Amino acid sequence: MATDLEYIEYLVDQIALGDRLTYKKMFGEYALYVDGKVVAFACDNSLFIKPSNAVASLAPDLPQRPPYPGAKDYPVADELLDDSDVIRRLILETASLMPAPKPKQPAKPQGKRGK
Repeated sequence: MATDLEYIEYLVDQIALGDRLTYKKMFGEYALYVDGKVVAFACDNSLFIKPSNAVASLAPDLPQRPPYPGAKDYPVADELLDDSDVIRRLILETASLMPAPKPKQPAKPQGKRGK
């Protein structure tokens, strides 16, 4: 089951980071970004946080399961969504531990084919 846009809008409202939190649709599901860093995925209308020391220290008891078939287990933060302060802190702490996004390479010019 794909994630509903309404669920994504709910997540954005609950996390309340304004323009710092963005999302991108990927294969019917969504990746969530803070300042360009991937911090979570929304799959099947559940919030999967990237595994990190932030989760281990702030929410060690979160259930874990794979966000999609074949994936490793990720912490599922659905139970934290009713507390904006807690989920925001977890998302921000996770973002602080993620590497900066790689700069995009400029597109290579297309060569002429044949004569």
